Amino acid sequence: MAGLHLRLLAGEYAICRLAPDEPVPSWSGSAVFSAVTRTCAELSILCPVTQVPVATRHEAGWCVFELAGPFPFTATGVLASALTPLAAAQISILAQSTFETDYVLVKADQLSVARAALTAAGHTVG
Repeated sequence: MAGLHLRLLAGEYAICRLAPDEPVPSWSGSAVFSAVTRTCAELSILCPVTQVPVATRHEAGWCVFELAGPFPFTATGVLASALTPLAAAQISILAQSTFETDYVLVKADQLSVARAALTAAGHTVG
């Protein structure tokens, strides 16, 4: 699937790691983008870096691309069409899916290379 439109969200984001049994903290939400995932091993939170308490284990410096959706659950290759050119350009990613679309996070220091790789693959980045 080629020709996706990706929108770069404003701001810097972080991924945080908390203990698996911790409650979801009040600082984890965002009206723009946030995600909370709990497994038996951890509680992970993606949110704007400005919301993360200093003592929280996290990695900052992420930029978020939103793939313009919605995409039906029967669509195949949507996320792969964005990830394949990024992998070819040696750009590591974080991916997050929602009911309607997908989000791809890249480190800020790789943003210009990521834009170029996505554009060269036929995608529009705005």
